[in-house]
Amino acid sequence: MSDAIREKVQAALDKVRPYLQGDGGDVELVRVRLTGACKGCPMSQQTLKGGVERMVLKEVPEVKRVEAV
Repeated sequence: MSDAIREKVQAALDKVRPYLQGDGGDVELVRVRLTGACKGCPMSQQTLKGGVERMVLKEVPEVKRVEAV
């Protein structure tokens, strides 16, 4: 991932982060990793796709998808 794209992804994650933190979770750009309460939550896949991926794709068109690993 280039530095420019990494910065754009980080900015998008910063926009969704308060919502995750409100539920006791967080997101970290390693590649992208949900942390905190999100890690073991049964809704984490929905959060990843419906929240995190949607924001990243909107803000960084160079990114084509976000996947759980």
